[in-house]
Order: sequence, then structure tokens, then C-alpha cells
Amino acid sequence: MMKFQGSTCWRIAVVAATAALACTPEESRADESGLSFWLPGLYGSLAATPTTPGWSAAAIYYHATVNASGAAAAAREAQIGRFSPTVNVNLNLALSGQGDLMLIAPTYTFATPVFGGQLSATMAGIYGRNSASLAGTLTATAGPLVTTRQGFLEDALVSYGDLYPTLKLKWNSGVNNYMVYAAGDIPVGDYNPNRLSNVGMGHGAIDLGGGYTYLNPATGVELSGVAGFTYNFKNPDTQYQSGVDFHFDWGVSKFLSKEVFVGFVGYAYQQVTHDFGQPEVLGAFRSRVLGVGPQVGYVFPVADMQGYLGVKAYGEFAQSNRPAGWNTWLTFSISEAAPKAVTPTKHLLTK
Repeated sequence: MMKFQGSTCWRIAVVAATAALACTPEESRADESGLSFWLPGLYGSLAATPTTPGWSAAAIYYHATVNASGAAAAAREAQIGRFSPTVNVNLNLALSGQGDLMLIAPTYTFATPVFGGQLSATMAGIYGRNSASLAGTLTATAGPLVTTRQGFLEDALVSYGDLYPTLKLKWNSGVNNYMVYAAGDIPVGDYNPNRLSNVGMGHGAIDLGGGYTYLNPATGVELSGVAGFTYNFKNPDTQYQSGVDFHFDWGVSKFLSKEVFVGFVGYAYQQVTHDFGQPEVLGAFRSRVLGVGPQVGYVFPVADMQGYLGVKAYGEFAQSNRPAGWNTWLTFSISEAAPKAVTPTKHLLTK
């Protein structure tokens, strides 16, 4: 029978798993603008490994630079009401965006097993700056009149975002670790449908999924994968409802010592059902993007607690109906130190 093990030989690495948090900045909003509630790259290495019971907290600095053209850019112009959905607009548009955001996520991990596994609860929030610009053939409407011109629109916003609760349940059986999760969006952030840039979402969402981590203490080899589906609620300001999204995040790493690991991360994101409420000129609007890049992590003591510092970066490609570019994550997290085993056990790697 598979059971949660409270003290295992690879426990030195568990604080890295606290970086897998349900935080989603507006730079990755609903597919209404070719963007999603789910932030690709949110999960990665060690995602399904159990953590030390008690309180932990993570701070993530997230930077993204993206660009889009054609329908993906026109979708953003349509969203802010720049043209009538009945007008056969010119899709000669270019969209550029940049996000510099700080995500803060406290987590409490329960010591009492639930269904033989380890339950944790996270409530994440976000604050930062988003900027966006549109350039090309812009279309404006004033009652029955429609005009087009070559032009440029831009704005920026520094503000707060929504709240993102997450429940996770994890199990460990030797080198195998399993996880299921439920995450959501509480739309209380700064949002205005007439702005190019927002930090709030403007609508709620629910995301359900599961993951697996293979972690071999003898070899220091780790691999993880997390998959899930997002259901988006209707945006009450625009009457637009995004379709169902599928996402898969993965990570592969190698521990070079007890404290340091290196590897690669990646993600695949695909919208699986159409949106409702998009302008007819955009047609059946589904989003897709792939990403891949390097990662490095460092585990270290902080007084009588345990800290983690990690960096990962993604380059995006194969995008469809979605802005794409590159993004980086800088994560610092701190948690209760792992208890020492009663019976001496072999460390993940010995120096």
C-alpha cells in the first residue's frame, strides 16, 4: 500500500517544491486576448515531492517579454472596444507586452495525513507592472461611423492582481511521488476592460490536474510532469467566455551535490475548445504555445529553517493565436527544516 513518508533521504530538496504555486499574472490572462489563466511554467522539477509540515512562503519575481501579430493582436484591440465586431477589420497589427511582477504565496502543509497523503493549502497574490502597445492599422468606431488609420496605442499599469487559492494532495512511495491539485482565481484585482494592460483577470477560473515526480536518491536524477485543465467563467464586463485549456509543465534535473541541481524545464499549452463571444473576424479562436529552457536550484540553511533559491528561463515557439516570447523566474522560498531521521539514512548525494 502506498503511504506518505514523513522523513525520507531526499528531504533536503523538498523546499524547492514550494516554488510550484498557483499564481497567475495578467500577462497570462484568459484566452479572450489569446492568453490564459494558467501561467505556463508554473510547475517544474520536484513538483510532486512532499514537503515539511508547517508554514512556508515563496516570493517569485517573474519577467516576460512577448509579441504577437494578426488575429492575436486584433483580439486585444477588440477587447478594449476599438472596433465593432461586425466590421471586417484589417489584421495588420503588432502587439508587444512586458510584465515585471512579484508573486507572494504563503503555504500551510498539514501534518495529519489525508487519504494517506499530505495536504497543503496556498493563497497567492501578485503585485507589479504590466505594459502593452499596439501598432499598425487601427480601427475606431463612433456610432455608425468606422474609420481606419495607421497608429500606435500603449499604456502601462502598476497595481495589484487577483487572489489564487490552491489545494494540493501528495503521496510518496520510494522514488515515486504523486500529486493532485485544485486551483482557482478570485477576481479581485485591478482590471479595466478598456485598458491594454491589466494586472487583474476580470473573471474567475478553476483548474484541476495532477502530477508525478521521479526522484532517485542513489543517482540524484529527477524528472517531473504536471498536467491539468482550466475552465474559465464568463467575463461580466465583455460577455466573453474562454474555452477549456490544457497545459503540461515538465522538468528534468540532476543533483550535483546535496545542495545544487541543474537541468531543463518546459511546457506545452493548448486550448481544446473554442471561445464564446469573440468577434467574427477572428474565427474559431484557440491558443497554443510551447516553451523550453534551462534551470538551476540551490538549497541552503536559513537559521533553523531551510531556504531555496532557483532560476529558470523559457523561450517560446510554435505559438498560435497567442503572444509569445521569453520569460524568466527567480524564486526564493523558505520552509521548516526537514526533521532528522531516527535511523541514519544515506543523503541524496555525499560530498
